[in-house]
Amino acid sequence: MPVFAYKGRSTRGELVQGSLEGADSSVIADQLLNTGITPTEIKLTSQSVRSGSNPEVSLWKKLSVEKKVDTLELMLFSRQMYTLLKAGVPIMRALAGLQESSRNPAFSAMLQDLRESLDSGRELSTAMRRHPKVFSPFYLSMVQVGEMTGMLDMTFLRLYEHLEFEKDMKERIKSAVRYPMFVVIAMAIAIVIVNIFVIPAFVKVFEGFHTELPLMTRILMGFSNFMVNSWPVLLALLVGAVVAFRSWINTTEGRYKWDRYKFYIPIAGPIIMKATLSRFARSLALSFKSGIPIVQGLNSVALVVDNEYMRSRVEQMRDGVERGESILRTASASGVFNPTVLQMIAVGEETGDMDGLMFEIAGMYEREVEYEIKTLSANIEPIMIVMLGGLVLILALGIFLPMWDLGRVALHK
Repeated sequence: MPVFAYKGRSTRGELVQGSLEGADSSVIADQLLNTGITPTEIKLTSQSVRSGSNPEVSLWKKLSVEKKVDTLELMLFSRQMYTLLKAGVPIMRALAGLQESSRNPAFSAMLQDLRESLDSGRELSTAMRRHPKVFSPFYLSMVQVGEMTGMLDMTFLRLYEHLEFEKDMKERIKSAVRYPMFVVIAMAIAIVIVNIFVIPAFVKVFEGFHTELPLMTRILMGFSNFMVNSWPVLLALLVGAVVAFRSWINTTEGRYKWDRYKFYIPIAGPIIMKATLSRFARSLALSFKSGIPIVQGLNSVALVVDNEYMRSRVEQMRDGVERGESILRTASASGVFNPTVLQMIAVGEETGDMDGLMFEIAGMYEREVEYEIKTLSANIEPIMIVMLGGLVLILALGIFLPMWDLGRVALHK
């Protein structure tokens, strides 16, 4: 990938220069703007970004790092960097110590690359930008602000808390969706087993009756016969539907519509909505507290929110703020916040304590998510009982009704 040398101005007007890898100059400009740097000059260079003596080995290291460094390792890295920098350990020595103690070769290679970049005169945020799949734009913005303000140690502590919160929210969302999905899958498996193994066994008995069977029985027998004879076609259709769905959600429009539909899923949808809003509020509060300008903060938070629909709402808020509108007005126009939250945002703007109020909003949503997850089983159980009752009723009407008719005929004889 080509390397571009850039010069620009930070939000404080300071001259910033360095080099970045990218497909073209517009990609480099977008990366710089996302981190709060206004580019003044971007030139293609013939030199490669230093990442080791062997370019092929360096490329392999980079690919392996971007695939194998997980969130937990990044959390530990952030916490350890805070501890070391707080204790007065120089950043180069801190990175060297973490590299020596790391048991993950990919993580160790990334730390080595950071050390080499710092040794060549680059800033830490610029060195981290070489690993976009490890460090998010929000992470890079926070580190850059920490460098500018001289509070890099506290920045790493806040990033650790942010990553811990993100991990906790993702686990809560998964736990909220897991139980409904398990119920649906269990019901589908039960229907398949009944139609393929149970009903065919009764069909042989019914054939000996030599009489017209009830409508429900004929429907069950026809559906069972269709599944037994056409299961390869049904399996192919199921696989095709899964592939088509995954292809659809990989498109921009498909991902936007699916992420919006998630919020309307019965029972689980409101939990996903509140968890997403909690992540948004906490990320924005953290950016405010760290001194990131509001427009840049909203831009970074939009990249952090793992939902295309919510990202579009955040970008809408950012555009409104850029036009000079208040946060309250843009938040109200987004249509995702309830009146209580809007009132808290209004108070935050009036008092100048937006970071504190956004932390309160995040905490409120977190408590609601925790409560709803705890009561999820109680909400799901009635639906599950109704579904199981309906399945048993259909089987009873379809399978046992002919036997009851046969018993009545035998008694009359």
